[in-house]
Amino acid sequence: MTALLIGSSATIAFGWGQKGHDTVAFIAENHLTPDAKAAVENLLDGKSMVYYANWLDNASHTPEYEYSKTWHYKNIDDGQTFEEAPNLETGNIVEALERQIAILNDKNAPQEERTLALKMVIHLVGDIHQPMHMGHASDRGGNQWTVNFFKRPNNLHSVWDSSLPESGHKWSYSEWQQQIDRATPEQIIEITYGGTPASWGKETYEICKEVYATTPRDSNISYDYVAKWTPVIENQFLKGGLRLADVLNSIFDTEYLRQNAIVK
Repeated sequence: MTALLIGSSATIAFGWGQKGHDTVAFIAENHLTPDAKAAVENLLDGKSMVYYANWLDNASHTPEYEYSKTWHYKNIDDGQTFEEAPNLETGNIVEALERQIAILNDKNAPQEERTLALKMVIHLVGDIHQPMHMGHASDRGGNQWTVNFFKRPNNLHSVWDSSLPESGHKWSYSEWQQQIDRATPEQIIEITYGGTPASWGKETYEICKEVYATTPRDSNISYDYVAKWTPVIENQFLKGGLRLADVLNSIFDTEYLRQNAIVK
């Protein structure tokens, strides 16, 4: 195994910060069809998707779910393509999402397994839209890429998790949803059409490469950086939420699947 694991230390950050995951889940929740919403609520015992949006970050640090630590990311080193990056024996985010979506699709799977799969999918769809989750193995997805954020020592992964989104907008997750969830029906189709975990990951990787290229080690990140990247973060939150809703609607609402097959 050549890749260094992001999850190898409890001090190392996982995906978007709590606000980001809550935002992705809330956008998705607002785009569920009635049938899909009922099925999701049934699997989550009446709780909302936002309730479980950050669950996996904590669960992956427990003995019961330690196997999922490497499921939050796919390490791709400088000079590698998305396809060339070595796969970890313990899995990566693309493989994990594919497997968990397949479990949700299996109507004969035990409800307990489908509930766990749903909780994981809610979180991992958010993670796969965080650029540093396609980051280099050599610096642990930016966790060892030192920067200064408004003159304070930080690392590139942590900046993208929470510092940058919070500097862009001091909004609650519901305010994030209200402000950025304004795509037209045509734009929603463009965002969701033909998407797979692999295509989402490759798209995010292209952003990741630009982040590295424009943020040298020990960069002094300030207002200009926040202004440049905040629209990208808004777009990634929105894409994550819309794609999560599309996955769940397609699984739990046969009419949605039929109608969208015609439209798309």
